[in-house]
Amino acid sequence: MARAQRVTLREIAATTGVSMTTISKVLNGAADVSSSTRALVEEQLRTTGYRRRRSHKRREYLEVVLHELDGEWALSIVEGVREVAAERGLAISLSVSGDRHAPGDDWLDSVLRRGPTGVILLFAGMPAPAREKLEARGIPFVLIDPAGDPAPGIPSVGAANWAGGVDATRHLIELGHRRIAMLGGPDDVMCSLARIDGYRSALTAARLPVDPALMVTGGFDRSSGESLAHGLLGLAEPPTAIFAASDVQALGVLHAASADGARVPRDLSVVGFDDLAIAELASPRLTTVHQPVTEMAEQAARLVLQLVDDAAPDVTRLELATHLVVRESTAPPRPL
Repeated sequence: MARAQRVTLREIAATTGVSMTTISKVLNGAADVSSSTRALVEEQLRTTGYRRRRSHKRREYLEVVLHELDGEWALSIVEGVREVAAERGLAISLSVSGDRHAPGDDWLDSVLRRGPTGVILLFAGMPAPAREKLEARGIPFVLIDPAGDPAPGIPSVGAANWAGGVDATRHLIELGHRRIAMLGGPDDVMCSLARIDGYRSALTAARLPVDPALMVTGGFDRSSGESLAHGLLGLAEPPTAIFAASDVQALGVLHAASADGARVPRDLSVVGFDDLAIAELASPRLTTVHQPVTEMAEQAARLVLQLVDDAAPDVTRLELATHLVVRESTAPPRPL
């Protein structure tokens, strides 16, 4: 790190033979630089570990980046960031780019030109080249981590997904359920895998078998939840309870149960994860694991503002607690 602080643009100019003006254009994301020159400068910035000094003069806004602006989860994130930004006299800007794994290259080029105070991203990770470019320009960033497994050194805020999975499954066990199904999210997303691991751990601790036939994965969306629930309810020995990895999935489970003639919670108990507004509005009201989404956004905004003033704070990885909210969608299993 000490070496990275000593590197200057003048040294990079001398090494590459590129003018200081052109190097500044690369740093600022200007379009009027040839691809070969840009690649040469970027490589030198990377290999030397150049870091632009962070300006203590506060800019005007924080940028929030997500792969889709859809649903209550995303809106809760935006509101949490907005609250903290407003406290500091900052505005916020929204960008939609990439997929759930990482933002797209088009966003990276444009954010270098805009130069926000800091960036908050809702993605599973940050590709190394993008991370290096932001760091070289002194633009701090924080992941609001839906995946639960950020790469080492990436500032992030997440939730206790494994513990939430344990709590949801333990609640069903304590009600007396023994055939408990797990409806997971995408099998390449760590938060879903952590919730599934929590489910397995709770069953194992209760000395109950983990039946592979009762463990299915799909999307976090309602249609996936509905489709997968139909399959589970069609088993020769269907589950008496289903733990879904998201509230939206759980809503699909409720629709499937109604279509298949299973009454919730008399015939089937259902637990979700997130505690979105739809959990309170569902019929019956949904028992779910509360994920502190707004608080996660607030903490991410505070952390990125801390990074503006301190490039190496003591804590850069925060994991907020989850807790179970019991409503009317769960009950003891019906006696045989």
